[in-house]
Order: sequence, then C-alpha cells, then structure tokens
Amino acid sequence: MAEFSQNRGKRRDGEALGSAVDFLLANARLVLGVGGAAVLGIATLAVKRLIDRATSSQDEADAKGDATCLEESWKELSLLKATPCLQRRPPPAALSQSVPLRAPSPSAPEVPADADPQKAPQLSSPAPSLCLTFQEKLLAFERDYVTVPVAHVTLAKQLAGDIALELQAYLRNKFPELPFGALVPGGPLYDGLQAGATDPVRLLVPLALEPGLWSLVPGVDTVAQDPRCWAVRRTQLEFRPRGSSPWDRFLVGGYLSSRVLLELLRKALTASVNWPAIGSLLGCLIRPRVASEELLLEVQHERLELTVAVLLAVAGAPAGERLLLAWPLEGLAGNLWLQDLYSAEAARLRALDEGDAGTRRRLLLLLCGVCHRHPVLGRLGRSHLTQVVLRLGEEAADWAEEALGERFLQALESLIGSLERASLPCHFNHRVDLLGGLRDEDIDDLGCALFRGLQAPEQLLPPVLGEPLSLA
Repeated sequence: MAEFSQNRGKRRDGEALGSAVDFLLANARLVLGVGGAAVLGIATLAVKRLIDRATSSQDEADAKGDATCLEESWKELSLLKATPCLQRRPPPAALSQSVPLRAPSPSAPEVPADADPQKAPQLSSPAPSLCLTFQEKLLAFERDYVTVPVAHVTLAKQLAGDIALELQAYLRNKFPELPFGALVPGGPLYDGLQAGATDPVRLLVPLALEPGLWSLVPGVDTVAQDPRCWAVRRTQLEFRPRGSSPWDRFLVGGYLSSRVLLELLRKALTASVNWPAIGSLLGCLIRPRVASEELLLEVQHERLELTVAVLLAVAGAPAGERLLLAWPLEGLAGNLWLQDLYSAEAARLRALDEGDAGTRRRLLLLLCGVCHRHPVLGRLGRSHLTQVVLRLGEEAADWAEEALGERFLQALESLIGSLERASLPCHFNHRVDLLGGLRDEDIDDLGCALFRGLQAPEQLLPPVLGEPLSLA
C-alpha cells in the first residue's frame, strides 16, 4: 500500500504539465464530445505514465524493468495514433422498434408492364437488415444474460433462508454462551440488483453486544488510520471487569477483534458443520470454499448454482445505523471492522429511480454483467461501479430507457476519467478512495480495456445469446 501511494504521488509531481493537461481535459468534452474526450483522456494517461516512467529515479537493477515499461507506453501511444476518433451515435432506437427493410436499388432495371412474368429476370429480394443498434444489443444482453428468471430468484431465496435456519441452529448449539442474533439473508438478490452470477447472497450473522459496554472509534483515529473501518472498544471496565461479557474472550488490546471472530467461524464452517447432511435435507450440495479468505458456501442445486457469503456483523448498539462487517483486512487494520455501505447505496439508487422513473439500477446491472464476464474488467467490483452510477445518477437528466445506451457509454467514460486521476472517491465517505488497493499495472490494464470498450462497445457484449444463467 505504501509503495502504491508513493507511485501515485509521483504521478502528481509535474505541476506545470498537470495544470495544462487538466485545463485541456476540462474543456475537452465541450469541444470533442464524449468519444473525443475519452480518446484524449486515455492518451493523456499514456503520456503521463511514459513521462513518469522515463523521469523517475530507479536503481540500476530496475533498468531492465523501466525499458519494458517504456516499450509498453510507446505501444499504447502507437495504438492511439492508429485509432480513429469516435463518432457520435444517433439516438438509439428501442428494442421493440421494427427494423425497416432496405429500399430497392435505384439502378435496378425496370420491367415493362406488358412483359411476360415467366420471362422477366428474377431479382433476388433484398434480405432484411439484421444490424442492431448498440441500444438494441444492450437490451438483448440484459434480457439473455443479466435478468435472472423469477423462478430462480424464488428458489435461491428459499435455499438461502433454509441454510440460514440450519446455520443459526448450529451456532446456538455449538456456542451457547455467545449471543448471536437471528441470521438474516439479503443482498442484491433481495433488492432486485442481482446481475446473473455477479454477487453472492449475503447471510448476516449479527453479534448481540451489551449496551453500554462497547463504543466505536473511527478508523482514522487508530494506528491503522483507515477511513473505511471502525474499532469496537470495550468500555466500563472499572464497573464491569473483563470477563463480564461473553465477547471479552475475543478482545485484542481492549478492542473486539474481527480477525479472531472471523477465524473462529471459519474453523466451524470448514471443519465442524455437517454440510453433507444439511445439503441432503435441503435437496442440494453445500460445500465451504476453503481457499477463499471470505466465508463462502457453494450451493449446487439441480436447477441453479448459488454462492452464499457468511458475514459476521455488528449492527444496532453501539453501531447505531451503521453496519460493520468482520472482513479479511490486512496489516494494522486486521482487527478493525469494515463499514458496509451496500444498503445505503441500494437505497440511494432506489430513491433516485423512483424520483423520475429512471433506469439507474438497470445500468448498474448491465455494468456488473459486462465486467463480470470480461477478463480484465472483472477487477472492477460492484462498489466501483456503484459509485459511477450514483455520480451519473445525480448529474445526468435523462434516465429513460431510450437513453440507457448513452448512459452506459457515459459510465465507461467516467471510469476512464477516474483511472486517469487514479482516484474514485466513495459517494458516502469521500476520504475513502476505492482505487487505493489497485496497482499501477491494474490501472493501466483497466484503462486500456475501457478505452477499447468505449471505441467498440459491442465487443463487450457476447456474440451469441441464449447462454444458460447461473447464480454461482
């Protein structure tokens, strides 16, 4: 993380160059339009990285690596030179709109009225045009790949609810001294935001903490200095000494450790729970994903595949309206609790759409579906894409279905701009940079893939439709 922050600092060193470039980019869209601004933005990214790599001081041992980086940058510039600028598309047509047939060629010979139809030259009738607009292809992709059948949603919810009840009974029998709350399934599947196989069902395992014995400390005020997180501190030790709470056994330095609790539940899910028996009872096969740092359950049913994420959570007192998750964080933040913003993001999107009958949530589903299928764009998670849609959702005026294709391209352009700045602030906490965990190489790869996608967005969609859906 420190090395990545240092590299990002280097990109901001050239103040003179940066001022000129920023002024140019600020006016690029007004002059060049969406496509031209995207080309200029990605070209600027390549030039900046070329200059940074050429001027940064390196040891002799890194000389070979620098040469490779310079060669890659030149390749990017060569690609940009050979790439024509994007042309503005006409407003996309609705999918239900019929495609007109081609008019007869004006050079076709006329047949006299009194001519014998038997001897008249037989002209082949013009074939109907099968060229679809990008809007039509996008809606077809939504229909065939993104939208989950209602029957699958119902079955997935039933399986998730049954697994929640079985796991809740196990935890109460295995750890009767620990007051776990009722397990609650939720997530995109329950909010109409499930895009095919992009997200697991969230199964919250809440911890019932005693009121008055715990308080929250912002992550920025801890040694980790992480704005994403909170620390749960044990209080009232002079009146309720250590050992008065069943959760005191999970304290590390006076704070409730998410890492220790996460490891306890991991061992239980992978070694103690009789998943074959539970799966047999529910008519499916359930297996914990041992290699994952997250607590994931793979569910295989004859009709669908499902992934369930088991999430330890602190909700209610002392968290208030916040939802804090035990997450596999690294370094000094390993014992902190990650603030989860999914519910706030979903509620904000729903409120914006209801305000103007918009399609912001459909755009998010399309972006998730496209990125999940792409070998490079798969590094962009739901959190990244949600921030882009929220930003566009509050800026753009037209959110009718007919503008969905244009909003999709605008989202790609916005992502390219964020990558060029190496910054994507969280909508609800601007101190959190969602690109902070990406390496420079990742940013380069994502920027190149998005630029190519903005050039030819149809290539982001599958060529053949009708592939079966899965919730894995």
